[in-house]
Amino acid sequence: MWRSSISVQQWHFLILVGVASLCVSADHNRDPFAIRISCGARQNVHTPPTDTLWFRDFGYTGGRLGNASQSSYIIPKLDTLRYFPLSDGPENCYNINRIPRGRYLVRLFFALVGEPDVESEPLFDISLEGTQIYSMQPGWSNVDEQSFVEALVFVMDTSISICFHSTGHGDPSILSIEILQVDDNAYPFDSTQGKGTLLRTAKRLTCGTGKPAFDEDYDGDHWGGDRFWLGAKTFDQGSDMPISSESKIIQASVPPNFYPQRLYQSAIVSNDRQPELSFQMEVVPNKNYSIWLHFAEIDPRITKEGQRVFDVLFNGDIIFTDVDIIHMTGKQFAALVLNRTISVTGRTLTVTLRPSNGSHAIINAIEVLEIITAEFKTSAEEVTALQTLKSALGLPLRFGWNGDPCVPQQHPWSGVDCQFDSKSGRWVIDGLGLDNQGLRGFLPRDISKLRNLQSINLSGNSIHGAIPSSLGTITKLETLDLSYNELNGSIPESLGQLTTLQILNLNGNSLSGRVPANLGGRPLHRASFNFTGNAGLCGIPGLPSCGPHLSTAAKIGIAFGALFVFLLLVVCITCWWKRRQNILRAQRIAASREAPYAKARTNFARDVQMTRHQPGQDQSRNTAEGGPHLLS
Repeated sequence: MWRSSISVQQWHFLILVGVASLCVSADHNRDPFAIRISCGARQNVHTPPTDTLWFRDFGYTGGRLGNASQSSYIIPKLDTLRYFPLSDGPENCYNINRIPRGRYLVRLFFALVGEPDVESEPLFDISLEGTQIYSMQPGWSNVDEQSFVEALVFVMDTSISICFHSTGHGDPSILSIEILQVDDNAYPFDSTQGKGTLLRTAKRLTCGTGKPAFDEDYDGDHWGGDRFWLGAKTFDQGSDMPISSESKIIQASVPPNFYPQRLYQSAIVSNDRQPELSFQMEVVPNKNYSIWLHFAEIDPRITKEGQRVFDVLFNGDIIFTDVDIIHMTGKQFAALVLNRTISVTGRTLTVTLRPSNGSHAIINAIEVLEIITAEFKTSAEEVTALQTLKSALGLPLRFGWNGDPCVPQQHPWSGVDCQFDSKSGRWVIDGLGLDNQGLRGFLPRDISKLRNLQSINLSGNSIHGAIPSSLGTITKLETLDLSYNELNGSIPESLGQLTTLQILNLNGNSLSGRVPANLGGRPLHRASFNFTGNAGLCGIPGLPSCGPHLSTAAKIGIAFGALFVFLLLVVCITCWWKRRQNILRAQRIAASREAPYAKARTNFARDVQMTRHQPGQDQSRNTAEGGPHLLS
């Protein structure tokens, strides 16, 4: 009965694989999307033996270049890395855009900074798409399998964020980043596609050989993601032994996981002295794990059904009963994959293969994937508003403010308070506390996009400029403290619309004008408002009087009237000046035309006058000369 049940399960798995292969066959006519980054490199790099292309460094939010001191023989032969000093901020990220939607294997390699003044082995946390996936363990630089982290993630919005979080133990140092597309249905578990989860590789082991290898080394299909397999020649039981075969393995490289054929051409088997096989590893307690076991009957002594039958136990619990590889695959040299998800409460996972009817156990490969529930992200609009605020306030590098403000929850942004909004399924920002941080920028209008803010404290800085009127649209605001800055201009009338406002501190600035009436009366309703220390403010008790109050409409009317009078005066002066110029011009023209006639009149008058005086002159002359005289 158990055997029949297992066979049905296996047939269901094979049917699922067949359906998936039909669905993705069109996509697999093209190469999967792949991008590899050599961190710290200024130029593209090619590495042997496969001439793999690594793009020059890009997409980072900060950090510095460094030389890589490689301590593991499995890491790529790259000479540079990027490291992130704590002085540059506790959170730093690589943001890679223009990635096609789909499932991706992301692999990060780490190395030590080859500089004498840098701490040799940093300890830090790693997050993927806002979800923390791993914490570097002490001694990682001396353990090959701990020199990298690998996880599967579903990319929904054409970009991926990979962040490194300082824990105060050295500076995170990143050697390389690989983002490799795999089948959208790769590694399904519990009948789900895993779009709300991540799968971190806790262990991937090829049995019967001590040589670690990538899928590429095994001539594997690129849609498998070029996984890395650590080698295990035996389980060190003293009785198990490796075997291998060159025979072709059928049903190996099939979707959705595309396991390479060579994975099944080596195995570990037990013997008569110790029929059981047992594999043990450390895990993170109280986590769920997806375990994948790989089998192929490559032992030439086993040729038919019933010759090798065994049970599979996880931490002592029987998971699969009466496993008969040849019976379940239909023939020898055929791949069999068994998968089960379990919850592990302790720190150890033990996989036991227990033979029945006197036979021996065999296993070809083991995969253990930690199931990590993906974090809900922060509202995209609020993340953008915080980035705008970061730029406007000139936030120091030590704040970081890279990645997601609220997740991973172990590493929220400094000065930012988060709250989960169950309606939207997103985190929102409900508090800003950046007081006494030496900020010297201004308040942008986009601060109003943080519409869930209940508290803002930016006191004790050197923020200048006006208070944006858009603050009045943050309807949930209860506390607004902008005291002891260099703010100028008037207090926006819109702040009077904040009915929930209980604390308003604007003291110690250079504000001017009348305090809005709605704010002036609020302290009677148990609110605490402080406007002191602003020489130009007026209009409430404790401040100078503003004189007659003019409404906004009256102010606008006066302004328009003054403008009209000014324009009228300008027009009148312009007309008078033009008229005066015209008169002067006419006089000059007239004068120029009368000049010849006046000269002629002057000459004629002189001639007449000379004529009239000529006889008298002759008579006088005659008398003087004694000439005849006429007597009356």
